[in-house]
Amino acid sequence: MAVVTTSETPSPESPELTHLRHDGTAAMVDVSAKAVTTREATATGTVGTTPEVMALLGSGGLPKGDALAVARVAGILGAKKTPDLVPLCHPLPISKVTVDFELGDSSVTILATVKTRGVTGVEMEALTAVSVAALSVYDMIKAVDKHAVISGIQVLAKSGGKSGDWVVDAEAPAVGPAPASGRAAGTGAP
Repeated sequence: MAVVTTSETPSPESPELTHLRHDGTAAMVDVSAKAVTTREATATGTVGTTPEVMALLGSGGLPKGDALAVARVAGILGAKKTPDLVPLCHPLPISKVTVDFELGDSSVTILATVKTRGVTGVEMEALTAVSVAALSVYDMIKAVDKHAVISGIQVLAKSGGKSGDWVVDAEAPAVGPAPASGRAAGTGAP
């Protein structure tokens, strides 16, 4: 197995791997020289369940109580705790976190937006907010649906920083890897 290090010359198909040291071991990226900008990211995910559970979820009739209120607070806490959960993430001064829900016939879609003024983006914080909110919804409904499914967690948009703004291509699949041509508007990759 070959070890790719930052000493190799990156190609367009293989960008420089900045989370590796020259010996191939993982390292936190040095962001000290990056400019402070306002940065924002939005992520989404879905919890699939049954129409009967969705009726309970919408009416607040679940055995454990108001699942959406608990999931909203859990998602906000998840965004704030991201560097504690994901080892190479930088602690950031989070300015704002919103967690919202769209109720469907047999699923709840979670949307989280995180904002900061800092030297690195908040995509991981938005993804963590969605993930923790989804886990909380699952925890709140598992007494009435042990087969609920969490899926489709992905970044929808980001703004700020050197790489600029990025929005998921509406034509791209909702889950799975990005096509070779890229899903992002403007940059070709998230």
